[in-house]
Amino acid sequence: MTEVSAGAERDRIAGEVRHWLTRAVIGLNLCPFAKSVHVKGQVRYVVSDATDDAALFDELDRELRSLAEADPEQVDTTLLIVPYALGDFLAYNDFLYVADQLLQSLRLDGTLQIASFHPQYQFEGTAPDDIENYTNRAPYPIFHLLREDSIARAADAFPEAEDIYERNMETLRRLGHAGWLEWMAGKSDL
Repeated sequence: MTEVSAGAERDRIAGEVRHWLTRAVIGLNLCPFAKSVHVKGQVRYVVSDATDDAALFDELDRELRSLAEADPEQVDTTLLIVPYALGDFLAYNDFLYVADQLLQSLRLDGTLQIASFHPQYQFEGTAPDDIENYTNRAPYPIFHLLREDSIARAADAFPEAEDIYERNMETLRRLGHAGWLEWMAGKSDL
């Protein structure tokens, strides 16, 4: 792939993730904290070229360090998008353990955290097609790198933060699979 076509491919993938973020995460208010950083342009989208765990580990290491060193007013959160690796949810889930170990080895636990999104995301105790899983389903495997301080500030501003999970489940149950597809395609409003 030429550098120009690789750049266009990364732009296309990042565009799909932006659509998911604006339509699902923000549009359905699945994360009431996301809109502010999105509107302020403080979300960094990184499309990984990694095709194996070793290359992804190196890239995750760079992105964790980069976010920790970045001015929060410029970059508050990073979405590390992984289109060419970890397509299997169980492999992705196993890599999350490695990612958390990396966070600890960098002494960034308590400063940063990693949230997980995947096209096949499945909560424990759910069937693969349960609509509730769609709260964490994204177009590609994603490691969402977040600042603990930002989460604390957002939680203070949203007094019922512990209710978000249940509210999200209810929103998706109300939509159902057909409603989800229509919503994501921009064919319906709530």
